[in-house]
Amino acid sequence: MFGIFVGGIITALFFTNPNPVEVHPNLAAELRVYGITDFRNLVPAELMNWESLFTLRGLVMMVGGGFLVGFGTRYAGGCTSGHSIMGIANLQLPSLVATISFMAGGFLMANVLLPIILSL
Repeated sequence: MFGIFVGGIITALFFTNPNPVEVHPNLAAELRVYGITDFRNLVPAELMNWESLFTLRGLVMMVGGGFLVGFGTRYAGGCTSGHSIMGIANLQLPSLVATISFMAGGFLMANVLLPIILSL
């Protein structure tokens, strides 16, 4: 437990990138439509902050998303990394099915559901 804490501190002190994240101009234009303009960090500040947690959009993304990740991990019998890396490497058919389902869900979320949630 202490190693995780120290590793986080070392990473924050020595391995952070001081340059803003480079976002493709087409994606930046699309995100500006939803009010996301801060691309200095990996996660836009307009989405992940304490003030947005208490909005409908923040509640759906942070609380609902966290619940769905936990539920999906339990339902699938493991996480995406476990199934995709270890399960497929061991030639387990359920891991291949789970990985295909994870990818399909990710594509659906990014292209269909996320624009709906961001417009809330």
